[in-house]
Amino acid sequence: MKLLRKPEWIRLKAPSGQNYTNVKQTLRSLELHTVCEEARCPNLSECWGMGTATIMIMGKTCSRGCRFCSVNSGKPGLLLDSKEPENVAVAIREWQLRYVVLTSVCRDDLKDGGANHIAKTIRAIHAKCPKTIVEALVPDFRGNEESIDKVVRASPRVISHNIETVARLSPNVRDFRASYDQSLTVLQKIRSLNPTIYTKSSLMLGLGETEQEVIKTMKDLRSKGVSIITMGQYLQPSSRHLPVVQYVTPERFDWFAKVARQIGFSYVASGPMVRSSYKAGEFFLQNLY
Repeated sequence: MKLLRKPEWIRLKAPSGQNYTNVKQTLRSLELHTVCEEARCPNLSECWGMGTATIMIMGKTCSRGCRFCSVNSGKPGLLLDSKEPENVAVAIREWQLRYVVLTSVCRDDLKDGGANHIAKTIRAIHAKCPKTIVEALVPDFRGNEESIDKVVRASPRVISHNIETVARLSPNVRDFRASYDQSLTVLQKIRSLNPTIYTKSSLMLGLGETEQEVIKTMKDLRSKGVSIITMGQYLQPSSRHLPVVQYVTPERFDWFAKVARQIGFSYVASGPMVRSSYKAGEFFLQNLY
């Protein structure tokens, strides 16, 4: 397939600035990782420049091999770092964040998928940074309710789980251990375990989905109680990953946002450069807090 040329509305900024440098130094000194770097997020410069980051725990190697993601995949092999929850909390306190997104690689090699480690990290943040709002962006834990409940009982204000794409494309886009229906089930279980926690999900556009499929996915998410949705343009990380089928215009993203609000989402972020964690704190504090 011929590679599409990036349109003028897709612009990437080179990382720079003092806040960017400070965030990077803190991450390195505490041996922490961010999904911003590992997933080659196009908003890294902007978010780090504002002194925020999405911290990725449980290592840099994901046990899954989704065809859209640039995070290294393979056998993680590493034992979990017992100091990591404390180090994450120290970094957040140092940055004086009001809102933090905590995410992780998938760890199918662990019995609980790493749920207990995620919960420990959330609790460490609550203990050291009681005013910081925590959003946990979690894997599907193979749908295991006990693992999901561990994260829910740690009481993050928001729990995100990304459905990524429409049902028809899901088998080709995501790892075989993930599925569209399983993601919906995970989001439903979170709401049933604690209805006071906001649930959130994200869609990539530009992989060949139709307008009707996007709207159907929105309705499926709302039917499971999801109140926050983000939609952004898929960008091919490397030649090994799925190619971009189409670049969705900013106007089309605005139209999808309008439809999402009509469907009933409390907050919608939709645009070519929007990512699941993009300005998550700013959006939440302005619209839902």
